[in-house]
Amino acid sequence: MKKPLFNRHYDIESADTYTEDDGGGSAKLCVEEVEEEVVRQCLEAMKRMSYGELLKWLNSRAVQDGEVRVVPFAVDTEEELRRVAGGGGAKMLLVMRPLHTIAELNGFLYAANGCLPMGGWMWVHVMTAGLKREVLKAKYGRRLGEVAGWVHYAVHRVLPKLRYTRRLYRQLNGGRSMTYSRVEVVGRIYRAGFAVVDERFRDGEYLLILRKTGKPKRDTPPSGSPIVRLRRIGLDGKEITVYKFRTMHTYAEYMQPYIYQQRRLDKGGKFKSDYRVSSYGALLRKVWIDELPMVWNILKGDMKLVGVRPLSQQYFSLYTPEMQTLRVKVKPGLLPPFYYEGHTPETIEDVQASERRYIEAYLERPFATDWRYFWGIVGNIVLRRKRSK
Repeated sequence: MKKPLFNRHYDIESADTYTEDDGGGSAKLCVEEVEEEVVRQCLEAMKRMSYGELLKWLNSRAVQDGEVRVVPFAVDTEEELRRVAGGGGAKMLLVMRPLHTIAELNGFLYAANGCLPMGGWMWVHVMTAGLKREVLKAKYGRRLGEVAGWVHYAVHRVLPKLRYTRRLYRQLNGGRSMTYSRVEVVGRIYRAGFAVVDERFRDGEYLLILRKTGKPKRDTPPSGSPIVRLRRIGLDGKEITVYKFRTMHTYAEYMQPYIYQQRRLDKGGKFKSDYRVSSYGALLRKVWIDELPMVWNILKGDMKLVGVRPLSQQYFSLYTPEMQTLRVKVKPGLLPPFYYEGHTPETIEDVQASERRYIEAYLERPFATDWRYFWGIVGNIVLRRKRSK
């Protein structure tokens, strides 16, 4: 009798009715484009099977090949990952342990990146905060489950982030029962050099197939502070640090390639139905409070009061080369030019046209242009109720 390849068992509570509709369309993987037969079979199984079904299938097939190895493991430290995959040749990793039970998730994902070649595959699963709430509602009823969900969130989400409770939390449970939003999970994945190529919700878990697309980012990880520091393109193409009140979930800034692929752009050049924005963040944006910390950027000289929006590298890359060259000739500003005009741009081409009109006028008459745009923007905000989204 063949010895099972996998001998670990996890009880997964079912929440089949939960779909996280606010997340919108999911990434799709075309397995027919994968050349290696063994990898193609595994990816197809990963797409259609739940966690338990996948383990059963792998146990029955024991998929291994001389050149393409599927490396299954149940580890939660960087050292164990390196030991398991240290034999070399692994093109696919199956992460047995749910991501929310891994104590040092960033280090784990970074180590996984180092074990895979460019284009290598990884399958992961996690119970997000939203899924956990639905499981508790199914178990205790709607009202009691809602209360239990908030208690769970406070204990496993808030306490690990607070300065005076972080150490106590880790001492009590080792940091192995964290709660992450879907946004934070995907953001951490992209920061670690992976892209989401397939995702779905099955059996109370969020299942993802990832592909290595680059090296991990070595910047300082987000702190969860109410004020965020964002890297943006400034004058002469130099990167500047822009300050804003946090309106998105932690790690949301790393998801821009993923969100652009799923959502494209809405009026004003922002992403359509951007679910990275929290409920309180949407309120802050509506009344423009989120951008108040940019006053510090104005005082530092990185920005000015009226000007084009400070863009991330990802968003900047969507502009035409001509507009990229024109844009870095001026400092970014707090009040964007399209608030001066009667209509809101609906496409990125409209946004670029609006910015071109402003930049060309500004380069010819700097003070007069900013003076005219400032009072026009104030009038539109006060009288016509134009608001940020």
